[in-house]
Amino acid sequence: MTVLLPDSPIKPVLLRCIETALEAVDPLRSIQRILQRRVSTLWVGRRKYELSRFHRVVVVGAGKASGRMAMAVEQVLGEWVTAGHVVVKDGYGCPTRRIRLDEAGHPLPDRRGMQAARAILKLVASLTPQDLLLVLTSGGASSLLPAPISGVSLAEKRQTTEMLLRSGATIQEINTVRKHLSLTKGGQLVRVTPARVISLIVSDVIGDDVGTIGSGPTAPDPTTFHDTRGVLQRYGLWTQVPRAVRLALQQGCAGKRPETPKPDDPVFSHVHNEIVGSNIQALTAVAHGVKSLGYRSLIVTSMVQGEAREVAKVLGAIARELCRYRHPIPRPACLVFGGEPTVTVTTKAKGGRAQELALSAAREIAGLPNLWIAAFGTDGTDGPTEVAGAVVDGGTVARAHACGLDLRQALARHESYHVFRTLGDHIVTGPTGTNVNDLYLILAP
Repeated sequence: MTVLLPDSPIKPVLLRCIETALEAVDPLRSIQRILQRRVSTLWVGRRKYELSRFHRVVVVGAGKASGRMAMAVEQVLGEWVTAGHVVVKDGYGCPTRRIRLDEAGHPLPDRRGMQAARAILKLVASLTPQDLLLVLTSGGASSLLPAPISGVSLAEKRQTTEMLLRSGATIQEINTVRKHLSLTKGGQLVRVTPARVISLIVSDVIGDDVGTIGSGPTAPDPTTFHDTRGVLQRYGLWTQVPRAVRLALQQGCAGKRPETPKPDDPVFSHVHNEIVGSNIQALTAVAHGVKSLGYRSLIVTSMVQGEAREVAKVLGAIARELCRYRHPIPRPACLVFGGEPTVTVTTKAKGGRAQELALSAAREIAGLPNLWIAAFGTDGTDGPTEVAGAVVDGGTVARAHACGLDLRQALARHESYHVFRTLGDHIVTGPTGTNVNDLYLILAP
């Protein structure tokens, strides 16, 4: 993987931070750390499974990181893998031998994903109690494994998802709706099989809630049809979503459709969920790695959320405090943040949460010397763009004005991409094969 950064005095440090973060959460390495085989004995952390006792070992999954996860599983299990089917985002394919790998649409689901979901459901339903099922889940699985409930078309579900993505709803709220419009999400994937299930998960969710990551195909769902209706009403979408969606949810609220399996459902007695990669792992790697360059480091939080431009105000305030009062740590300093802010979009625009946060932060630190703020998504794609994020400094605003750019208007229209393309300040990694939310860095040499 090649990381492209704008030329600046901070480039070597930022490059080290990005590479260190991505190496720490490489799904192939993450799986190999947790999954080990000794002849016919499989260890998943401290849990032991005797492979010779199973008739079949089947692997399924979906998500941006699930391709490299599948590669790792094949390397560990070798000939023990009987069959498999994994769905990844376009451009995230990996070479596998026994596990079929399909690409599909993300963030909006498409027919390829639906066809793959049907095939995976059929495969999973064919298993017996004498079989072992490995499920590889990572960020993006919600879109990549669409299996709409009866009465709702893929187009109608996709329209509902698109409305939610633009509304400013949290990922937890979006997934509450997704679970109740799906046959795979909210624990429903494992409800169709009596096989022993090991679910290996790369988390892209704040707090690492397994029920939220990929909409929790192997995890119990505490939310209800009533909660789903509440989310849509909260964001003014109840009367805007397709009629078929409203009807299906009304039927669910009336008890005419089955609920998702809840935490006390016995179906989960044969399921083990294991998180193998997360945002905090990336933050920890950066904080340790930057010390070799002579920097002091501090992990501030892995739970950044809220509107991106509001989060930028907080980061800007912390950056100004560092410059003026040498607090919370003195220079040379690297403050590390992680999480997933949102951007409430009202019109079609080109940008993303990391770029919008960076552009907003540029205004907060305007004029401050020797100070940089970087924001990037670990999956390599920020919003509907081909870039991971952007980096700004105290001179970004002045350079933008010199180029005739109106930053206030760009932020109002959520057009951060065009600003950074003009300035040449994008962070470009290409598809990384992983996804553990975003990283935000304050760098003060």
